[in-house]
Amino acid sequence: MNIPESYLPKLLSLGRYTRKDVLADLLAGVTVGLVALPLAMAFAIASGATPQAGLYTAIAGGAIVAIFGGSRFQIAGPTGAFVVIVAGIVAKHGVPGLLVVTAMAGAILVFLGLTGLGNAIKFIPRPIVIGFTNGIALLIASTQIKDFFGLKFAGNPSEFFARTHAIVSHLSGIDPATAVIGVSSLAIFLLVSRFAPRVPAAIVTVAAAAIATAAFHLPIDTIASRFGGIPSGLPRLALPPIHPDLFLQLLPSAITVAVLGSLESLLSAVVADSLTGDRHHSNAELIAQGAANLFVPLVGGIPVTGAIARTGTNIRSGAKSPISGLVHSLTLLAIVLVCAPLASAVPLASLAAVLLVVAYRIGEWHEIGAILRLDKTDRSVWFVTFALTVCADLTIAVGVGLGLAALLYIYRVTQTTTVSTVSNEEIEENRVHVLQDKSIPPYVAILRIHGPFLFGTTDKLFEESLGLTRLATVVILRLRNMTAIDATGLHAIETLHERLRASGKTLLVCGARSQPARLLNHTAFLARLGAENVLPNVDAALSRAKDIHESFDGLGDELAATPLLA
Repeated sequence: MNIPESYLPKLLSLGRYTRKDVLADLLAGVTVGLVALPLAMAFAIASGATPQAGLYTAIAGGAIVAIFGGSRFQIAGPTGAFVVIVAGIVAKHGVPGLLVVTAMAGAILVFLGLTGLGNAIKFIPRPIVIGFTNGIALLIASTQIKDFFGLKFAGNPSEFFARTHAIVSHLSGIDPATAVIGVSSLAIFLLVSRFAPRVPAAIVTVAAAAIATAAFHLPIDTIASRFGGIPSGLPRLALPPIHPDLFLQLLPSAITVAVLGSLESLLSAVVADSLTGDRHHSNAELIAQGAANLFVPLVGGIPVTGAIARTGTNIRSGAKSPISGLVHSLTLLAIVLVCAPLASAVPLASLAAVLLVVAYRIGEWHEIGAILRLDKTDRSVWFVTFALTVCADLTIAVGVGLGLAALLYIYRVTQTTTVSTVSNEEIEENRVHVLQDKSIPPYVAILRIHGPFLFGTTDKLFEESLGLTRLATVVILRLRNMTAIDATGLHAIETLHERLRASGKTLLVCGARSQPARLLNHTAFLARLGAENVLPNVDAALSRAKDIHESFDGLGDELAATPLLA
């Protein structure tokens, strides 16, 4: 029986695996395991679970995804995207309800992977994704203020404005020792990240905070004082309590976890592809993520997904295969078995500092300016998604976001229909756009887009351009037959420019019609690409390509001084 490639785990396609590759995977796995240690605990605590729940999730979930996943470099575990939804589920249904939701989400993810429906996730437009991430980042940051300053008030309200009111009304009760540890931890994290980027900043931060707290006998909250420490040894396998009458009540939350999990996992896999030139197997990845979420409730874990930052760390540390993801899990397991008492000494203020930085980094704040320069439709979609994420419930935000995506798609498609009379003047004007009578030199590759280039179609540009970094010096993207573009399409073109620029190539864009041209001119796109590289037709683009080739002789990109996208 022939199984389609997209369903096969990447572990089956290692090819020639050398001793050098083994050493590289060992080093990368240990490095990313150390990075994951404080994050796994912090995300679990922020979600209303125990720190060991986060560790067990990273160990079990990370191992399952490494073995069965469809990405060569994916690192899975608890992530910031789930903090808000998980905290809401725990507040409503307790930890037993969360375990059931996690398992239900796992079953949904397996279904999406087996049926290929997981690809529907790409039909979420970029303004909605940015609205989610902005809102989630703000909510995560707001949940950490209490522990960061050592504020004393009952609970930590799940509703944003109630939580904000509680924080403001208790600011006079800031604990000086806790605040010093929190601020110092934040400074250490930022300094290490800035001046020693290869060193795991989170580990250095929490270790320094734990040593300072113990050395000066500071009376502040630690993992041990709040949770009784982290138990050594392996967790017991146990089925979560199952109440069939609650399934319908928990289903919306399970769908939200599955949607967020698939979105973040596939996005992380795409990021890994763009960094390495590899291609992930999307269906295998979703099946593995589903299997991981089905298993982790048995060890008391929380939802699992691909972690973009940890996957990037894995790649930068020299990972060669999924073996590094397995080593990451084994590293965490060894820490739990041997060093659990040391981890118990970590102050909660230092974990809060780590999460404040994480919240800022996942917030995609730099994207807001670009969104605000788009048309009012995209701005409205972003604002509604952001407002619902912060002010209402993430489940509602996801549901409304998906509905807006459908309406936005219909609206964009209707805008692409035109009816016009052909004239002799128009025929003559269009001659400069025709390719048939042009000679394409060897230093030029031409990509062309036909039809609307909207969310749901942008992956085609990525797939078609995978080999371009090894080919032509100049890539011309011909937009003459592209009838419409949105924020997601624009971001895909910017990503292509970034990839080409990083490999010493130049991207030229030519022939944009009225709607795409308006959008290009209302964004920072021209500043990134260079106005001289946006041409009116293919004749002008070929002339520009000739100038670039003659000036630089194919050795580099004249836009090397242009800053990379943030």
